[in-house]
Parts: sequence; C-alpha cells; structure tokens
Amino acid sequence: MHKPFPASPGGIPVGTTKTMTMHDVDGLNAGYASALLEQYLENPDGVPDEWRALFESGASELVATHPGLARLVELLQEEGNGHVAAAPPAPPEPAAAPAAPPVEAPAPPDQKLFAAVAAAMALVTAHRTHGHLAARLDPLGGEPVGDPALDPERREPKLTPELQRLIPADILGVHVPGETLADVLPQLRQVYCGTSAYEIEHISDHEQRVWLRTVIESRRYHHTLDANDKRRLLERLTEVEGFERYLRRAFLGQKQFSVEGLDVMVPMLDEAIALAAEEGGHEVVLGMAHRGRLNVLAHVLGRPYETILREFEGERTLEAVVADPEGGTGDVKYHLGAEGTRKTAAGEITVTLASNPSHLEAVDPVVEGRTRAEQTDRSTRTGYVDASVAMAVQIHGDAAFPAQGVVAETLNLADLNGYSTGGSLHLIANNQIGFTTEPADARSTRYSSDLAKGFDLPIIHVNADDPEAALSAVRLAMAFRRRFCTDVVIDLVGYRRHGHNEQDEAAYTQPLMAARIERQPGVREQYAQVLQEEGVVSEEDVDAMSARVDTTLKEAHERLKTTFGQGVPAVAYEGRIPASTGTEVVTAVPAERLRALNDELLNVPDGFTVNPKLAKQLERRRLSLDEGGIDWGQAEELAFASLLVEGIPVRLTGQDTERGTFSHRHLVLHDAQNGQAYAPIQGLEEATASFEIHNSPLSEEACLGFEYGYSVAAPEALVAWEAQFGDFVNGAEVAIDQFIVSGLSKWGQTSRLTLLLPHGYEGNGPEHSSARLERFLQLAAQENIRIANCTTAAQYFHLMRRQALDPSARPLVVMTPKGLLRLKQAASTLADLAGGAFRPVLGDAGADASAVRRLVLCSGKLYYDLAGHELRKQAQAVAVGRLEQLYPFPVDAYAELVRSFTELEEVVWAQEEPQNMGAWRAIRHRLEESLPNGVRLRFVGRPWRASPSEGYPTAHLKEQDRIVREALTL
Repeated sequence: MHKPFPASPGGIPVGTTKTMTMHDVDGLNAGYASALLEQYLENPDGVPDEWRALFESGASELVATHPGLARLVELLQEEGNGHVAAAPPAPPEPAAAPAAPPVEAPAPPDQKLFAAVAAAMALVTAHRTHGHLAARLDPLGGEPVGDPALDPERREPKLTPELQRLIPADILGVHVPGETLADVLPQLRQVYCGTSAYEIEHISDHEQRVWLRTVIESRRYHHTLDANDKRRLLERLTEVEGFERYLRRAFLGQKQFSVEGLDVMVPMLDEAIALAAEEGGHEVVLGMAHRGRLNVLAHVLGRPYETILREFEGERTLEAVVADPEGGTGDVKYHLGAEGTRKTAAGEITVTLASNPSHLEAVDPVVEGRTRAEQTDRSTRTGYVDASVAMAVQIHGDAAFPAQGVVAETLNLADLNGYSTGGSLHLIANNQIGFTTEPADARSTRYSSDLAKGFDLPIIHVNADDPEAALSAVRLAMAFRRRFCTDVVIDLVGYRRHGHNEQDEAAYTQPLMAARIERQPGVREQYAQVLQEEGVVSEEDVDAMSARVDTTLKEAHERLKTTFGQGVPAVAYEGRIPASTGTEVVTAVPAERLRALNDELLNVPDGFTVNPKLAKQLERRRLSLDEGGIDWGQAEELAFASLLVEGIPVRLTGQDTERGTFSHRHLVLHDAQNGQAYAPIQGLEEATASFEIHNSPLSEEACLGFEYGYSVAAPEALVAWEAQFGDFVNGAEVAIDQFIVSGLSKWGQTSRLTLLLPHGYEGNGPEHSSARLERFLQLAAQENIRIANCTTAAQYFHLMRRQALDPSARPLVVMTPKGLLRLKQAASTLADLAGGAFRPVLGDAGADASAVRRLVLCSGKLYYDLAGHELRKQAQAVAVGRLEQLYPFPVDAYAELVRSFTELEEVVWAQEEPQNMGAWRAIRHRLEESLPNGVRLRFVGRPWRASPSEGYPTAHLKEQDRIVREALTL
C-alpha cells in the first residue's frame, strides 16, 4: 500500500484550466491559498493564471455573498491598515528644482480585502500547524514556547477584535462553530492549544489532512463523559495508584518501575481494547518495556494480584516461586509476558502482552509479527490477511522512541505488503526524562515523537493529568486507524514520580524536577477534586474507593502467604528445556508426488512470458528428476511444495528472497512483456496451506524480530528469513540474543523460525564470507536452537522438512551456500529426496576403512575444496567426513564414524574460518570425547584473526590451498 504524492499542496494541480471561485478555496489547503495570496500581493504575475484571476475578481464575489465584508473594506480604508502598493516615482523636475519624493497610493479595495482574508487564513493555518507550541501539555507546569504566528495582532493587517468580527468564518474553512473569526478563534485555541495538541500538517495525503482537521475541530471524538463514566474512570485511576503504593509499602526497595505520573495510560489501554473489540477484533497484542508493566499485567490483562505478589516474595525467598523443573532461567517480573481475556460491551477479546527484554524497543517488530500472524488465514493459498482481526499497541519510552534505530525500522514496515498490520497504535509514555538524561542530551528534535513525521503519521500530544482528554486522544487515534488503516502516535506527556526505579534517587541528577514532582498531586487526586466540584462524587466516596483497593490487595497478599511451603519443586539448572521428543520424523516424499509437484511448479498461466534466459534454467528442472542434478533451489522448492500439500504453512521473507540473492530460487516469476508477477507455488492444486513470500526492506533487526513474533504466534508454520549475505545478520544481534536463542529459557517460548545465512569463503573479502557461525554456537545450550551446514541439495531438502514436521519446535540456523547452489557435485537425485532422511554426519564412502590413519572432519563448502583437490587421490590414508549438524552435536553419529576406522591415528578438524572463529572452539570438546585412546585431535585452518578473511582473491586462493594441503598431507 503506497501513499500517492499530492498533485499540489492545495489539492488542485498547478496549471489547471478549471475556473475557480472563492467557494473553491474552502475545500483547499488554506495555508497554500494564503501563501499564494501573499505572493500575489507582492507580484501579481508570479502566481498561476487561474489564481490571479480568482484574486482579481474575488472581492466583488466575496462582498456579494458576505455583505458584512463591505464594512471591513471601509474600515481598512479608513484606518489605512491594508497592504499599500507603491506608485511609480514621479518624473524628475527641471534641473533647477529638487526631485519630488515618491508618492504612495492607497491599495485597491480587493487587495485590502484579500490581505485581511489572507491574514485570517494564515492565522487558522498557524493554529493547525503550530498550535501545539502553545499547548498546555506539561503536567508539571512547564511554560509552552508559543509561536508569534499565533498572535492575531502580529498579522498584517493587524487582526484587531473589530476586524475579527467582520471576517466571516465560512470563508476560512474551519470546522468549529461560529459566525466570524472572533467567534471561532477562541475555539481554535481551545482545540489546538489546550491540554491536547496535534501535528497533522506534515502529512502528504490530502484526504487524511482534511479528515483530521474536520474531526479535530468539530471535536467529533471528544466525547463528554457522563457521571457514571467519570466515576468508573476515577475508580480505575484509584486502582492504578493504589496498586503502585501498596507494592512500594509492602516491598520497600524492590524494583517495580512504577507507572505513577502516567497513570492514565491504563484507562487509555482499556479504551483502545474496547474499541478494537467494537470494530470486530479478536486480539490486541501489546508491546512495552518495564515502566508500568506490572500495572498493565494486573489491570489490563487481569493477571491475579497473587501472581504478581508472588514474584515480589520470590526475591526474598525461593520458596515463594515455583521453580522451573526443566532448567529454564526465568526472567525478572517486569519482563514477563502474559495473555488474558477481556470482557467488553462488544464481547470477549484476547489481550497478549509480549515478553520483552531490557532492550527497550526490541519488542516492537515482535509485536507486529505476532499481530500479522493473528490476522493471517493460513488455510488460504496466499495467506489472506484481515487487519480487523487483531491490532498492535506499542508503548514506547520517550527517550527510546527517537534513539533506538529499531523504532524507525519497525515504522518502515507499516505499509509494506508483507508486513502491514493495518495500522498500529503507538503510545509514547513520556516521562520527560530518560534514566538520568534530559531531553536536550537525548534527542535533536523538539518532541520525542518527531521521528513519526518522516512516516507521515499523525501525532496527538496530550497532558497525562487530563484523563478525559487522554481518552479522547485514543478515540481519535482508533478512528483514524479504522478509516485509513495506518499507524498513529499518541504522545502522552507526564512525568516519573520516582527515580528510574524504586532504588534510585532522582534528586541526585534532576533536583528541581524531583522537587516539583514531590509537590505535584497525582492525577487520581486531581480528578477526584474535579468530580467533587462537579458533584459526581463526595469526599467519602473517594476515600471509600481507596480503602477498597487497599483491602483487596491486602487480602490477596494474605492468601498468597498461606500457600508458602506447599511442595514447591526443586530447582533444576541443567538439562534440555523441554527435553526433545526424540520422535523420528519422516522427511522422504514419494517420487510420484515429487514429479507431480515439479510439473505444477513449472506451469505458468496462458500468455505469461517467462524471461527467455530464465526459461532455459527452469526447463532443466524438468529433466533433472530423471537425469539427476537437482540443485539447491529446486530441492528447496520441492520441500516447500511438499509441505503445503501436507497442510503445513510456509512463510519465506528476506532480502531479495523472491529471486534469491544468487539468482537461484525464482519462486516469483515476472512476465518479460508486462512485468506481472506470478508464483507457481501459490497455485498448487492440492495445497491446503498458505505460502507467503515477500522481499523485505533492507533491515535486519526489525525484519528478524517480526518473523520471530510471527513464528511464535504461528507454531504450526515454517517461517524462514534469509539474509542477502550471512554477515548481514550482524545487524539483528538483539533479536537473536534476546529472543531467538534465549526466549525458551526465559519465557518458555520457542518457534520454528529458520535463518538462512549464506556462508563460505570464496575470495569475496571479509565482509561476505562469514555468517559468524561461532556466535550461534556460543549461544547454543540446552538444545535451544539447531545449527546446520549442509553440503547437498538433498540434505537441505530433508533438513527443511524436518524443521517443519518435528514435534519439538526449535529455531534453526542454516549456513547456506553460495558456490554450492549450482555445483554439480552438490546436486542430488530424485531417489535422494524420495528416500532417506537428514543425516547429521556424512562419512567417506570411497575410503578403505582399514587403511585410513587420518580422518579429516569438516563442515560445509570446504568439503568440496578437499574432495576436488589435486592431492585427494594420492591421500589414500585420509578419509574426509562431513559434520552437517553442528548443534546439537551428533555425539553418537560422530562416535560411530570414528569407530569405523580401526587404524585411526589422528582426527583433523579443518575449517576455512580463523581459529578463533568458526566451529572449532565450540565443538573441540565434543570431538575429543569420542576419540579412542592414542588418537590425537588437531586443528587446520586460518590462524587467529581479527577479520574473517583476506581482502584479495589471490591471497584467499593461496590460503585456501594451504589449508587443504595441510589437511590432506600426512
């Protein structure tokens, strides 16, 4: 979904031959018209003809339709307050007489009239564009900076109260009630400069701008609450504040990351969830960091108080928490996710809070991926997406939103076909402070929300101490999302009542702010006072609300304490989490099924023209089933197709993935005549599951986080992400470290997410050789992930099918090849796919076991360098084996290979990577464990290096040859 560029800022193309009248100006961009008018007054020939004609004939039209303007013209003439056009200088007098001074002539009435109207229009535009600068957004009383453009007295002509009363409101294009500028100006100030403010004029979509102006100025979504609603809102604020205060009293000094200062965030989430349900949603997925998380767990997701209190008690005694018998580490309470069901007027709705590490915004793409998975019907062939089914709500920190790059990466996904979720609600929990860093040191923009302007998103600022305005902001945001299916940002401006956490002293670094906050009554107290003055509640009602909340918490705490010591399981820190099922997975596919699928995958619609060069390559796939030579791309496509007809959905995304970085895949074809795209795999006759394939933006962290979130919410699907080159995954280390490899241990959360990372040393320099295999092996423990480096197309075929079908789901990291994609020796036969299974270790079928004295064990592409080297035929006492699965290490298969060589004296681990990289340091102990007495282990490869490889092809070839010769020479 792409947003079109407007024809012109005013919505009417410059140079149009349409005859315009002053009536047309009402529907145009008032700021644009005002700017043109000012240009006309300076230089009439400098504006387009149709606008000049409008300005020169418009005075009589305006006066005719608005008789009150005649008095305005008279007043301007009397006061001499209009734009005055300078007359040409008088001709010089004879030489004896001095030259006469220039004479200024009064401007004609139409210019004076239009000058006043232009000033009024500019004043309206100023409020729409800059009104936020004068808004009362800071609960702590910070003085707004204001803007001179908002002052009617600074206009030319000065818009005095008398002039304001003579300018009709209906020529200004405003949507607040009133007959004249004098009537509407106070209301515009209230709308744009109150406790709510808006930034919308940067949006390039004309329809969105006009819609927003209309609903904001008409206050369509600024509903006034009735007495019952106001009482319920006060009760909610009382629960929010009472919960935080009870925790602080009961667990003095423990971290809770209180929401106080932004208490209204909880009622805002209540409102957003209720509106999502009203619009037909089944699920809301929340993402947030630690600030206020416990309150959201308790009051938005409905997690019992006892559960949260148990976590606090667990910091004092292990007896208070249930230990993980499967060896998981768990996580701190303010990182944990949860799921709950909310009852709303429109029915029940599921609310999911995604688990989140301390990397503040890292959860953003994960939430979007989870939401997309919930919206996707994977029983359809292409994965039909219904954005009304689920909604993402992102709660950001004010310091993190502009500073964390993953925020921009995630915002960039919003309107992309493969990633859009139909609009997310972004709520910036604005404390006006980072940990101890003030805004002036944290960002280069005025507002923390300014990043969103680059993505054409509307921004609503609201004072967190005005709870009714905050709820109205949510209503407006949700209406915008429903209308335009795109993101919207609410900047909730509040403060942080305590330090960064309850162990921190804010006054050390922000003494003035801390002192101001200490004097500031909480929003509950302020709102209670307002409702008492309105007669909605009494002081006794307010006190009773607080007492009920405190009593409820105390009772929950007492119930919890009675459960201590009741058979809590012992802690187990070792072992697999959870243990692998050990189930053998059948990955072979009958030959006839593969033939039928292969034929379908080569079919295109009538009239579709495949690129002639590509057509020849695809035709070879038809022959390869009989003649051999099934390459990597064909084996992969057959694996995916076979899963689809077995009812397993597949989602494949990445950088240039539709074609494949190395032009090997071609799952999406493009008509050579008209560019039309077609994916044969999405047309399989017997497919009962979806196949999604999308080229991704050039992003790693957000895209990989998105796919992780998708895979968690779609456990039945095979979800794969491919990097353009393996080392590009470096940009996604947070997603890998904090979610993919540790999510199971921390949160009991796993997935089938598969990373396809091109890896192999082929003389392309240090940047595109290594996918940093060593990093994944360092992160591997307790069977949390699987790591493989296949050497044949059939091995890859069986690996991908096993990944999709294994009941024990784990993320998979594949070191995919580059040169092997078309290498004949790496190709496979139909029999290889129709029989057998993935083999974690491949032996040397041509070796004489009784003659072998050295076993060279390697992984990946290096095998073909060894097998094809000129010394290989001479090295009869050397066997070359392949380690296809690096983790979990195939202990039994490796031991069996070693035992097969009865005269073995030495095992050599050979790798292309430097000794401090690659697999060596992670698997050395495994290689040693299975060696018989007297058999030694040795390393052959590049020496320790700070960079993965050489920068020049000739140096690469020389080093590669040295490694192979050393490995093969006894």
